Amino acid sequence: MFTGIIEAQGSIASMSPRSGDMRLQIDAGKLDLGDVFLGDSIAVNGVCLTVVELDNSSFSADVSNETLLLTSLGGLKAGSPVNLEKALTLADRLGGHLVSGHVDGVGTLISRSDDGRSVRFVIEAPALLARYIAHKGSICVDGTSLTVNAVDGARFELNIVPHTLEETIMGNYQAGAEVNLEVDLIARYLERLLLGDKAALPGEKIEIDEALLKKTGFIA
Repeated sequence: MFTGIIEAQGSIASMSPRSGDMRLQIDAGKLDLGDVFLGDSIAVNGVCLTVVELDNSSFSADVSNETLLLTSLGGLKAGSPVNLEKALTLADRLGGHLVSGHVDGVGTLISRSDDGRSVRFVIEAPALLARYIAHKGSICVDGTSLTVNAVDGARFELNIVPHTLEETIMGNYQAGAEVNLEVDLIARYLERLLLGDKAALPGEKIEIDEALLKKTGFIA
């Protein structure tokens, strides 16, 4: 588990094909690797990866074909900057929100515009994820825990403050960029729980709306 609070910006040192999948070597930047061991988890642009090689300034991780297909990692190249976060421990503060490192889909940056010292981003999510994104709810973008400012269909808006722009790769975002999205865990499980006994039946889905939330006691 992670918090979505980025600890450092690293960069891709190399990408080596391995029998159809990929091994990434990642320059850890200012990330402290002193307490990291082989087999530990580190989120790279929001993707939970397992450390398989390690030295004082870098680590390597294997990335499966499934992960390459369902995240933006396959589009990286040597030199690409990446967000890094070590796995959460029980002694850590939960400064963002609970993040699993399991990416739900890849979104596209539609626009960026200055707003004082902040920047406003509009991102379009895959249509199937739209129902999990709520005004003032939490979302994880390339591993960064953020608050949704507005929602319009599958598009949502973020207001990014200067500190986040400086400490994460978001400062480099330009229109057309692909970003990893992980929706809030509660939203994902709420939909499943509301199915009740029907959850065991193939093909069953549920649409969460105001009437359903009233019926099930979540709102008055």
